[in-house]
Amino acid sequence: MTDTEKTRYSDAELEEFKTLITDKIKKAMEQLELIQSSYKNDSNNGTDDTSPTFKAFDEGSEVMSKEANSQLAIRQEKFIRDLKNALVRIENKTYGICRVTGKLINKERLKLVPHATLSIEAKNMQK
Repeated sequence: MTDTEKTRYSDAELEEFKTLITDKIKKAMEQLELIQSSYKNDSNNGTDDTSPTFKAFDEGSEVMSKEANSQLAIRQEKFIRDLKNALVRIENKTYGICRVTGKLINKERLKLVPHATLSIEAKNMQK
């Protein structure tokens, strides 16, 4: 029986996905902490008494890096939220079911994008 013929993934398969997702959440949280600590520590690296000529450049790049880190943090938080929502779908036994077609999302796609809610077929229909 192929993925598309089944109506849902088995409990054993769901358990596999749960392990994969839990691991991804753990890694994503670690990355988020790194991002957040880097922009909290950015403010002063002991360069206050250096030549004022470079100060304007420093401040500009500091603002840019804080913005970039902030954007990274926001993306990372959304990724973690999406993964946690996938865990809820696993508990509800609705994980891996395309929200548009109602068919099972290909297992290989879910391994690459474990928080996917659309099959490739549905994703292509959106274009």
